[in-house]
Amino acid sequence: MSTEPKLRLEHVTKQFDIRGTDEVFTAVEDINIDVAPGEFLVLVGPSGCGKSTLLDLLGGLSSPTSGRILLDGKQITGPGLDRGIVFQQYALLPWRTARHNIEFGLEAKGVKKSERRELAEHYLELVGLQGFADRYPHELSGGMKQRVAIARSLAFDPEVLLMDEPFAALDAQTRESLQDELLRIWKATGKTILFITHGIDEAIYLGQRVAVLTSRPGRVKTIVDIDIDRSGDDVRSGEEFRVFRHRIWTLLHGEVERARAGELDPAQEVAHV
Repeated sequence: MSTEPKLRLEHVTKQFDIRGTDEVFTAVEDINIDVAPGEFLVLVGPSGCGKSTLLDLLGGLSSPTSGRILLDGKQITGPGLDRGIVFQQYALLPWRTARHNIEFGLEAKGVKKSERRELAEHYLELVGLQGFADRYPHELSGGMKQRVAIARSLAFDPEVLLMDEPFAALDAQTRESLQDELLRIWKATGKTILFITHGIDEAIYLGQRVAVLTSRPGRVKTIVDIDIDRSGDDVRSGEEFRVFRHRIWTLLHGEVERARAGELDPAQEVAHV
């Protein structure tokens, strides 16, 4: 991997004005993260810690109150086709078939019709939906819809894929199947992925590193390197996996308990593990 980060968050803070008062609400505070080219980084944190706020900032849908976000050394100032976003809700266009949904971003890039079709077919095959190109979203299962959403985000070849709890609405079996599919796609494409979740098992299974966020305002509490063998049939039941699960659960559980007790220290140091 290159030593230069693909994505860099430098002292990123996001505040919102509280209507009718002079006060502000701080969603995330002093976030510092480097994501290497081709890395799969997962952000995990308690409910309300600002994970989705961070995704909005990364996607250019809003701007930091202070700090900056760099992609390939250039500051993000708005939405762009250099970032693909997959949301929890599929956000497919209901009047378009699976193929034409995938072609949507390619149209925005001005890709010719014949090339759009060829690329759409390639990514349908990549996500295992080559037989469903002409189906409309209402004719697809939840898992299939999310595969189309992933294919659409990959088809216009973004530099970074941002994923906001994309499997949260799915049943457990489908969710685990799509986690395997996502790892396969990541290895096949070499994309840089930043994945947001509240699920500890999902974070460990997918991430090369897991950034644990504090309760509100969200800050990076710890970054954990995940070194497990994912080649077995039941990785989640292995001893390595259990050790990481307990470690991250302890970090999150302690954070939530301190927040409830009003003891969360806003000056808490960032620890890298």
